[in-house]
Amino acid sequence: MDFPDIVLTVVGAGLILLMAADVFHTLLFPHGAGPVCRMIMRALWLLARRFAGRAVTVAAPVAMAAVIGAWASLSIMGWALVYLPHLPDGFVYADGVPNRGNLTEALYISMVSLSTVGYGEIVPATPLLRLVAAAQAVTGFGLLTATVSWILQTYPALSRRRALAHELNLFRQAADPQGLSALEPPHAAALLESFARSIATVSMDLLAFNETYYFHEAQQRGSLPATITYAQQLACEAQGNTDPDLRFAGRMMHAALDDLADVLRGKFGHSGQTTSAVFESYETHHKHRRRPDAMAT
Repeated sequence: MDFPDIVLTVVGAGLILLMAADVFHTLLFPHGAGPVCRMIMRALWLLARRFAGRAVTVAAPVAMAAVIGAWASLSIMGWALVYLPHLPDGFVYADGVPNRGNLTEALYISMVSLSTVGYGEIVPATPLLRLVAAAQAVTGFGLLTATVSWILQTYPALSRRRALAHELNLFRQAADPQGLSALEPPHAAALLESFARSIATVSMDLLAFNETYYFHEAQQRGSLPATITYAQQLACEAQGNTDPDLRFAGRMMHAALDDLADVLRGKFGHSGQTTSAVFESYETHHKHRRRPDAMAT
Protein backbone atom coordinates (compact mmCIF):
# COMPACT_ATOMS: atom_id res chain seq x y z
CA MET A 1 0.00 0.00 0.00
CA ASP A 2 1.15 3.54 -0.69
CA PHE A 3 1.18 6.33 1.87
CA PRO A 4 -2.45 7.58 1.34
CA ASP A 5 -3.71 4.01 1.74
CA ILE A 6 -1.76 3.62 4.98
CA VAL A 7 -3.25 6.88 6.27
CA LEU A 8 -6.77 5.67 5.46
CA THR A 9 -6.13 2.40 7.26
CA VAL A 10 -4.71 4.15 10.32
CA VAL A 11 -7.63 6.60 10.47
CA GLY A 12 -10.10 3.74 10.10
CA ALA A 13 -8.42 1.76 12.87
CA GLY A 14 -8.53 4.89 15.06
CA LEU A 15 -12.29 5.26 14.58
CA ILE A 16 -12.80 1.60 15.41
CA LEU A 17 -10.70 1.94 18.57
CA LEU A 18 -12.60 5.10 19.58
CA MET A 19 -15.89 3.22 19.25
CA ALA A 20 -14.57 0.23 21.19
CA ALA A 21 -13.14 2.42 23.97
CA ASP A 22 -16.38 4.38 24.26
CA VAL A 23 -18.46 1.21 24.47
CA PHE A 24 -16.06 -0.21 27.07
CA HIS A 25 -16.14 2.87 29.30
CA THR A 26 -19.90 3.27 28.99
CA LEU A 27 -21.01 -0.33 29.41
CA LEU A 28 -18.23 -2.23 31.15
CA PHE A 29 -16.23 0.30 33.16
CA PRO A 30 -17.77 0.49 36.66
CA HIS A 31 -17.74 4.26 37.22
CA GLY A 32 -17.90 6.26 34.05
CA ALA A 33 -19.02 6.88 30.50
CA GLY A 34 -17.07 7.16 27.28
CA PRO A 35 -16.27 10.60 25.83
CA VAL A 36 -18.65 10.18 22.88
CA CYS A 37 -21.52 9.04 25.10
CA ARG A 38 -20.90 11.79 27.66
CA MET A 39 -20.70 14.51 25.01
CA ILE A 40 -23.91 13.46 23.23
CA MET A 41 -25.91 12.98 26.43
CA ARG A 42 -24.86 16.32 27.88
CA ALA A 43 -25.32 18.24 24.61
CA LEU A 44 -28.86 16.99 24.05
CA TRP A 45 -29.71 17.55 27.72
CA LEU A 46 -28.57 21.18 27.57
CA LEU A 47 -30.40 21.70 24.28
CA ALA A 48 -33.62 20.22 25.69
CA ARG A 49 -33.42 22.46 28.77
CA ARG A 50 -33.57 25.50 26.52
CA PHE A 51 -36.89 24.39 25.03
CA ALA A 52 -38.34 22.64 28.13
CA GLY A 53 -41.83 21.19 27.65
CA ARG A 54 -41.97 17.80 25.97
CA ALA A 55 -38.34 18.03 24.88
CA VAL A 56 -36.92 17.43 28.36
CA THR A 57 -38.95 14.25 28.80
CA VAL A 58 -37.67 12.62 25.61
CA ALA A 59 -34.15 14.10 25.67
CA ALA A 60 -32.47 11.18 27.45
CA PRO A 61 -34.07 8.37 25.36
CA VAL A 62 -33.26 10.30 22.19
CA ALA A 63 -29.71 10.83 23.43
CA MET A 64 -29.29 7.10 24.10
CA ALA A 65 -30.48 6.35 20.56
CA ALA A 66 -28.03 8.99 19.26
CA VAL A 67 -25.17 7.37 21.19
CA ILE A 68 -25.99 3.96 19.72
CA GLY A 69 -26.16 5.55 16.28
CA ALA A 70 -22.78 7.21 16.85
CA TRP A 71 -21.22 3.88 17.83
CA ALA A 72 -22.60 2.22 14.71
CA SER A 73 -21.47 5.15 12.52
CA LEU A 74 -17.94 5.11 13.92
CA SER A 75 -17.72 1.38 13.34
CA ILE A 76 -19.12 1.56 9.80
CA MET A 77 -16.87 4.43 8.77
CA GLY A 78 -13.80 2.93 10.44
CA TRP A 79 -14.10 -0.44 8.73
CA ALA A 80 -15.01 1.26 5.43
CA LEU A 81 -11.71 3.17 5.52
CA VAL A 82 -9.90 -0.11 6.14
CA TYR A 83 -11.59 -1.67 3.09
CA LEU A 84 -11.23 1.34 0.78
CA PRO A 85 -7.53 0.88 -0.17
CA HIS A 86 -8.32 -2.68 -1.27
CA LEU A 87 -11.18 -1.76 -3.60
CA PRO A 88 -11.91 -3.07 -6.16
CA ASP A 89 -9.02 -5.54 -6.62
CA GLY A 90 -9.29 -7.08 -3.17
CA PHE A 91 -12.91 -8.16 -3.62
CA VAL A 92 -14.80 -10.50 -5.94
CA TYR A 93 -17.97 -9.10 -7.50
CA ALA A 94 -20.95 -11.15 -8.64
CA ASP A 95 -22.03 -10.92 -12.27
CA GLY A 96 -23.77 -7.67 -13.03
CA VAL A 97 -22.49 -5.87 -9.94
CA PRO A 98 -20.43 -2.76 -10.87
CA ASN A 99 -17.04 -2.42 -9.22
CA ARG A 100 -16.63 1.31 -8.72
CA GLY A 101 -14.19 1.02 -5.82
CA ASN A 102 -15.24 4.28 -4.14
CA LEU A 103 -16.10 5.27 -0.57
CA THR A 104 -19.81 4.60 -1.07
CA GLU A 105 -19.02 1.03 -2.03
CA ALA A 106 -16.71 0.64 0.97
CA LEU A 107 -19.48 1.95 3.26
CA TYR A 108 -21.92 -0.55 1.76
CA ILE A 109 -19.53 -3.46 2.34
CA SER A 110 -18.94 -2.24 5.89
CA MET A 111 -22.66 -1.96 6.65
CA VAL A 112 -23.39 -5.41 5.25
CA SER A 113 -20.53 -6.93 7.27
CA LEU A 114 -21.43 -5.12 10.49
CA SER A 115 -25.06 -6.19 10.29
CA THR A 116 -24.02 -9.77 9.36
CA VAL A 117 -26.53 -9.68 6.49
CA GLY A 118 -24.04 -11.12 4.01
CA TYR A 119 -25.74 -10.69 0.63
CA GLY A 120 -22.73 -12.27 -1.06
CA GLU A 121 -22.55 -10.12 -4.19
CA ILE A 122 -19.26 -8.55 -3.00
CA VAL A 123 -16.93 -10.82 -1.04
CA PRO A 124 -13.27 -10.50 0.05
CA ALA A 125 -10.81 -12.15 -2.31
CA THR A 126 -7.81 -12.54 0.02
CA PRO A 127 -7.53 -14.49 3.28
CA LEU A 128 -6.57 -11.35 5.22
CA LEU A 129 -9.62 -9.40 4.03
CA ARG A 130 -11.83 -12.38 4.83
CA LEU A 131 -10.53 -12.33 8.39
CA VAL A 132 -11.11 -8.58 8.58
CA ALA A 133 -14.71 -8.94 7.37
CA ALA A 134 -15.32 -11.78 9.83
CA ALA A 135 -13.87 -9.67 12.66
CA GLN A 136 -16.24 -6.85 11.77
CA ALA A 137 -19.19 -9.24 11.81
CA VAL A 138 -18.17 -10.36 15.30
CA THR A 139 -17.89 -6.76 16.52
CA GLY A 140 -21.26 -5.96 14.95
CA PHE A 141 -22.92 -8.79 16.85
CA GLY A 142 -21.14 -7.70 20.01
CA LEU A 143 -22.26 -4.09 19.52
CA LEU A 144 -25.88 -5.16 19.07
CA THR A 145 -25.73 -7.30 22.21
CA ALA A 146 -24.03 -4.52 24.19
CA THR A 147 -26.60 -1.88 23.27
CA VAL A 148 -29.49 -4.16 24.20
CA SER A 149 -27.81 -4.90 27.54
CA TRP A 150 -27.26 -1.16 28.09
CA ILE A 151 -30.95 -0.43 27.67
CA LEU A 152 -31.95 -3.34 29.90
CA GLN A 153 -29.56 -2.16 32.64
CA THR A 154 -30.59 1.49 32.49
CA TYR A 155 -34.30 1.16 33.20
CA PRO A 156 -34.02 -0.89 36.42
CA ALA A 157 -31.73 1.86 37.77
CA LEU A 158 -34.35 4.45 36.84
CA SER A 159 -37.03 2.37 38.55
CA ARG A 160 -35.03 2.27 41.79
CA ARG A 161 -34.64 6.05 41.75
CA ARG A 162 -38.33 6.60 41.01
CA ALA A 163 -39.32 4.13 43.74
CA LEU A 164 -37.25 6.01 46.33
CA ALA A 165 -38.85 9.32 45.36
CA HIS A 166 -42.31 7.78 45.43
CA GLU A 167 -41.74 6.25 48.88
CA LEU A 168 -40.54 9.59 50.25
CA ASN A 169 -43.61 11.30 48.85
CA LEU A 170 -45.94 8.66 50.28
CA PHE A 171 -44.39 9.05 53.72
CA ARG A 172 -44.67 12.84 53.49
CA GLN A 173 -48.35 12.55 52.62
CA ALA A 174 -49.00 10.09 55.44
CA ALA A 175 -46.89 11.71 58.17
CA ASP A 176 -47.19 15.47 57.62
CA PRO A 177 -47.28 17.62 59.64
CA GLN A 178 -46.01 15.30 62.38
CA GLY A 179 -43.06 13.89 60.44
CA LEU A 180 -41.12 11.15 62.23
CA SER A 181 -43.04 11.74 65.46
CA ALA A 182 -45.99 10.02 63.77
CA LEU A 183 -44.10 6.73 64.25
CA GLU A 184 -42.64 4.93 67.22
CA PRO A 185 -38.85 5.48 67.36
CA PRO A 186 -37.96 1.86 66.41
CA HIS A 187 -40.25 2.00 63.38
CA ALA A 188 -38.95 5.43 62.38
CA ALA A 189 -35.34 4.22 62.69
CA ALA A 190 -36.04 1.20 60.51
CA LEU A 191 -37.71 3.40 57.91
CA LEU A 192 -34.78 5.84 57.79
CA GLU A 193 -32.29 2.99 57.48
CA SER A 194 -34.32 1.70 54.53
CA PHE A 195 -34.24 5.17 52.95
CA ALA A 196 -30.47 5.37 53.55
CA ARG A 197 -29.93 2.05 51.74
CA SER A 198 -32.05 3.21 48.82
CA ILE A 199 -30.17 6.52 48.61
CA ALA A 200 -26.85 4.65 48.61
CA THR A 201 -28.16 2.45 45.79
CA VAL A 202 -29.14 5.52 43.79
CA SER A 203 -25.64 6.95 44.26
CA MET A 204 -24.10 3.76 42.92
CA ASP A 205 -26.55 3.73 40.01
CA LEU A 206 -25.54 7.27 39.05
CA LEU A 207 -21.88 6.27 39.11
CA ALA A 208 -22.40 3.08 37.11
CA PHE A 209 -25.04 4.42 34.72
CA ASN A 210 -24.26 8.10 34.17
CA GLU A 211 -26.93 8.34 31.48
CA THR A 212 -29.72 7.84 34.04
CA TYR A 213 -28.99 11.31 35.44
CA TYR A 214 -30.38 12.89 32.26
CA PHE A 215 -33.80 11.25 32.48
CA HIS A 216 -36.42 13.82 33.42
CA GLU A 217 -39.46 12.72 35.39
CA ALA A 218 -42.76 14.02 34.06
CA GLN A 219 -44.54 13.38 37.39
CA GLN A 220 -43.26 14.96 40.59
CA ARG A 221 -44.10 11.93 42.74
CA GLY A 222 -41.37 9.98 40.94
CA SER A 223 -38.88 12.84 40.77
CA LEU A 224 -35.96 12.48 43.17
CA PRO A 225 -34.66 16.03 42.49
CA ALA A 226 -38.00 17.38 43.71
CA THR A 227 -38.08 15.09 46.77
CA ILE A 228 -34.52 14.77 48.03
CA THR A 229 -34.71 17.88 50.23
CA TYR A 230 -37.49 16.21 52.21
CA ALA A 231 -35.11 13.32 52.92
CA GLN A 232 -32.70 15.90 54.36
CA GLN A 233 -35.42 17.20 56.64
CA LEU A 234 -36.08 13.70 57.93
CA ALA A 235 -32.38 13.11 58.60
CA CYS A 236 -32.07 16.39 60.53
CA GLU A 237 -35.22 15.63 62.54
CA ALA A 238 -33.91 12.18 63.44
CA GLN A 239 -30.51 13.50 64.53
CA GLY A 240 -32.23 15.86 66.96
CA ASN A 241 -34.30 13.08 68.54
CA THR A 242 -33.60 11.72 72.01
CA ASP A 243 -33.83 8.06 70.94
CA PRO A 244 -30.29 6.70 70.25
CA ASP A 245 -31.41 4.26 67.53
CA LEU A 246 -33.27 7.00 65.71
CA ARG A 247 -30.29 9.36 66.00
CA PHE A 248 -28.03 6.66 64.53
CA ALA A 249 -30.47 6.09 61.66
CA GLY A 250 -30.47 9.85 61.07
CA ARG A 251 -26.66 9.87 60.88
CA MET A 252 -26.76 6.99 58.41
CA MET A 253 -29.23 8.82 56.22
CA HIS A 254 -27.24 12.03 56.48
CA ALA A 255 -24.08 10.17 55.38
CA ALA A 256 -25.93 8.62 52.43
CA LEU A 257 -27.20 12.06 51.39
CA ASP A 258 -23.70 13.54 51.63
CA ASP A 259 -22.41 10.73 49.41
CA LEU A 260 -25.15 11.40 46.85
CA ALA A 261 -24.25 15.11 46.88
CA ASP A 262 -20.60 14.22 46.26
CA VAL A 263 -21.62 12.18 43.21
CA LEU A 264 -23.77 15.02 41.86
CA ARG A 265 -20.98 17.52 42.49
CA GLY A 266 -18.14 15.42 41.10
CA LYS A 267 -19.79 13.69 38.15
CA PHE A 268 -22.38 16.19 36.98
CA GLY A 269 -20.90 19.55 37.90
CA HIS A 270 -23.44 20.75 40.45
CA SER A 271 -22.14 23.71 42.37
CA GLY A 272 -22.40 24.18 46.10
CA GLN A 273 -20.15 23.71 49.11
CA THR A 274 -22.89 22.12 51.19
CA THR A 275 -25.18 19.17 50.54
CA SER A 276 -28.22 21.46 50.66
CA ALA A 277 -26.74 23.74 47.98
CA VAL A 278 -26.00 20.77 45.71
CA PHE A 279 -29.53 19.44 46.07
CA GLU A 280 -30.95 22.89 45.34
CA SER A 281 -28.92 22.98 42.13
CA TYR A 282 -30.04 19.42 41.30
CA GLU A 283 -33.69 20.37 41.76
CA THR A 284 -33.32 23.55 39.72
CA HIS A 285 -31.69 21.75 36.81
CA HIS A 286 -34.28 19.00 36.67
CA LYS A 287 -37.22 21.32 37.10
CA HIS A 288 -35.70 23.52 34.36
CA ARG A 289 -36.19 26.72 36.32
CA ARG A 290 -33.76 29.56 36.20
CA ARG A 291 -31.94 30.39 39.39
CA PRO A 292 -33.02 33.61 41.16
CA ASP A 293 -29.51 35.08 40.79
CA ALA A 294 -29.50 34.22 37.09
CA MET A 295 -32.89 35.90 36.62
CA ALA A 296 -31.65 38.98 38.44
CA THR A 297 -28.77 39.35 36.00
